[in-house]
Amino acid sequence: MTLTIVAFAIALFFAMNIGASGTAAAMGPAYGAGAIKTKRTAMILVAVFALLGALAGGEVVKTIGSGIIPAEIVDVPVVIVILAAACLSLFIANLLGIPLSTSEVVVGSIVGAGIAYQALYFDRLIVIVSFWVIVPIVGFLLAFIAGKLIQTAEKKWPQMKGRGKWHKWLIFLLILAGCLEAFAAGMNNVANAVGPLVGAGLIGVNSAVIVGGIFVGLGAIFLGGRVLETNGKKITSLSLLQGTAVSTTGGTLVIIASIFGLPVPLTQVTTSAIVGIGTAENGFRLWQKSIIKKIVKVWVVSPVFSLVLSYGLIVLFLQSDYYTIFVILSVFIATVGAISLARASKKENSAIHDQGGGI
Repeated sequence: MTLTIVAFAIALFFAMNIGASGTAAAMGPAYGAGAIKTKRTAMILVAVFALLGALAGGEVVKTIGSGIIPAEIVDVPVVIVILAAACLSLFIANLLGIPLSTSEVVVGSIVGAGIAYQALYFDRLIVIVSFWVIVPIVGFLLAFIAGKLIQTAEKKWPQMKGRGKWHKWLIFLLILAGCLEAFAAGMNNVANAVGPLVGAGLIGVNSAVIVGGIFVGLGAIFLGGRVLETNGKKITSLSLLQGTAVSTTGGTLVIIASIFGLPVPLTQVTTSAIVGIGTAENGFRLWQKSIIKKIVKVWVVSPVFSLVLSYGLIVLFLQSDYYTIFVILSVFIATVGAISLARASKKENSAIHDQGGGI
């Protein structure tokens, strides 16, 4: 019973961090382009549509739960290790304000467990990793093409860039695109937190997506400000049409992947699309920005870090029968995570309060 409580505590904490990292980035283009004026409004919209998306994310939950490693080895201690390793990786990235792929860290943790028990579905893993590479590249290319088309359109009709007669419609279109991406985030990313619980038989798929969606939404509201700022303003500034192209590209690609049960890096797709738009407008000198280099480093390190951490914890504690030490360590991780979450929430609330309210 104690381990089950710990597993749920870490999973829900992880879900909140998913909301802060992956889902919060969905409204970055709308916020960066000025369609939404305050972080508070952006986060509330993200939370609502992420929850709606979570309700349609059952296929990805099944993949995370039992599509990468056999369900027979996914017991409560293994679930705790998988979630703890992924959660720690993601939380470090959140503290740095870096948009990190939750799919990469949780799949990395699951693979670490599979390696430890020498039970891994390599064919399914290869498909997933291939899409990690393919989807962001497609997102970049589509956004680059869209960026060139937008440049031409904005030169021909300058009012599309300024505050002309189309301004209100362009704002509505951008916010709608951001909501689409938030829906995609919920559909794909909620599974990263609750999938292992489903794999261990601790909760059903339908209940898991509801609970996970609620906590992802809470994480977006209370912890998503830093990543929102990074994706919206620190990479490149966006016009209303450019922001719409970014969110539509990311949301559409991720929804398609989710239908087939593939956990893909939504934040990588979004960020790649932003870079594609920026490259179309400013050329490749955008790639010299330190924030781009920092994001790429975290993307490369995060799945490897979570894999090694997951593998090490299983070998050290579960396969050596050090269950007492394992329980103490698990409770310690959950406690530190909760304390850190409370501190981050307090800072984020203060920042949101200072911003004011309304669109």
